[in-house]
Amino acid sequence: QVQLVESGGGSVQAGGSLRLSCTASGYTVSSYCMGWFRQAPGKEREGVAAINVDGGKRYADSVKGRLTISKDNAKSVLYLEMSTLKPDNTAMNNCAARAGRSWYFALLTQSQYNYWGQGTQVTVSA
Repeated sequence: QVQLVESGGGSVQAGGSLRLSCTASGYTVSSYCMGWFRQAPGKEREGVAAINVDGGKRYADSVKGRLTISKDNAKSVLYLEMSTLKPDNTAMNNCAARAGRSWYFALLTQSQYNYWGQGTQVTVSA
């Protein structure tokens, strides 16, 4: 049974940093494409960063330079390093996974992901 459990969220002041983790179980992480998605209050969920089976990465234009996605296959953990956080980065952050390699331009497409975690909240104060 595939399970994804996020952690690392919390409250931080603007300009601060956080590292989110997503611990996976029930499958071989190295053979799955994984991504981070966020939903801000009153907005639709959007993809922010994803990493392909071959290690290729894709970031949303709005977060380039401030987020870094990485994956530790040995530990079955997906990470998201977030820096220079702003109040409008306040959101629920979910990780997701799908089996197999993804077409690059579909990496941030929610509908292609089969498995989702419950999420971890990030709150950024001014």
